[in-house]
Amino acid sequence: MDHEIWTEKYRPKEFSEVFGQEEIVKRTKAFVELKNLPHLLFSGPPGIGKTTLAVIIARKLYGSAWRENFLELNASDERGIDVVRTKVKDFARTRSISDVPFKVVYLDESDALTREAQQALRRTMENYTKTCRFILACNYSSKIIEPIQSRCAVFRFKPLKKEQIEKLIDKIAKSEGLEISAGGKDALFEVSEGDCRKLENILQSCAALSRKVDEKLVYEISSNARPKEVEEFLDYAFQGKLEKSRELMIKALYEYGLSGLDMVKQIHRQVLASATDDTSKLLMVEACGEHEFRLVEGSDTILQLESLLATIARISIENGK
Repeated sequence: MDHEIWTEKYRPKEFSEVFGQEEIVKRTKAFVELKNLPHLLFSGPPGIGKTTLAVIIARKLYGSAWRENFLELNASDERGIDVVRTKVKDFARTRSISDVPFKVVYLDESDALTREAQQALRRTMENYTKTCRFILACNYSSKIIEPIQSRCAVFRFKPLKKEQIEKLIDKIAKSEGLEISAGGKDALFEVSEGDCRKLENILQSCAALSRKVDEKLVYEISSNARPKEVEEFLDYAFQGKLEKSRELMIKALYEYGLSGLDMVKQIHRQVLASATDDTSKLLMVEACGEHEFRLVEGSDTILQLESLLATIARISIENGK
C-alpha cells in the first residue's frame, strides 16, 4: 500500500477517537461547529491525545482540503527562531483556500522552542490572527512564556484512567482479533503508564508473537520485571537479607535488560504498593528519588541499586518491620 494512502487511512477522523478527555473534546467541538477557533494550548503527558485532537480539528474544519490548510511541525526537531521566521510565517501570512477564513499551524512539543523562538512566535501570532490560528502542544506549560499562554485557550489533558485504557485495549483486541487475559490488561496498564502510543506499540509487538496476550508476554516484550519478582527481592530487603535481595534484583535486571532508572521506578511503584507502614514508605520513596538523581548524574548502576536496597533494608529494620 502506498505510504500516503496508508497514512491517510489510519490518521484520526472523529472526536470519539480521543479517549478520556471528554470535557476538552466537548469545548473544542463547539469551536469547530462555529468555525471560529481561538489559539489553543494543549498541555499534558505524552500519548494521551493532543496530536490526535489537533488533526481531528483540522479534518472537521477543512474536510478533504485539510492538508493544504494545516501545517504540522515538531518543535523539538525545528526549535530555532529561523523556523518561526520562515516556515511558520510564510504559511501564516497566506489566506485559507476554504470557506474557513483561517489556516491552522500545529506546533508539537512546543516547550522545546527556545525562548527567542517563542518571542518571535508571539509576534507572529499577533500579526496574523486574521489568517491563521495556532495550536501548541507541550508536556510542561510552565516552559511556555507567559505572553503566549495569555493569547491561548489552555486545555490541560489528564492522564488516562485504568478503565479508559481497558476500553482502548478492548477496542484494539476486537479489531485485530487478539485474546487478552485479565492479567494481560493489568500488565498493559502498568507498563504503558497511561500512554496510548506506548500501549499500542507494546500490543503490536505482542501480537507479532502470539494472538493470545497474557501478563508474562507483556512484561517480556516491554522489558519490565514482573511485579511479583520485584516484590520478592524487596521482601528480602525488608527482612534485612541484603545478599539474597541483591542476587534476585541483579537477575531481574539482566534477564529483562532493564536500565538502572527503569529498576528504580519499578522499586518505587512496588514500595508504594507494599504493606509497610507509612513512615517507612516515606523514607523509602525519598531514597528512590535520591538514587534516581545519582543515576541521572552518571553514577554506577549496580552500585547505586545495591545502595538503594541497603537503604530500604536499613529503614525497614529501624522501623521494626
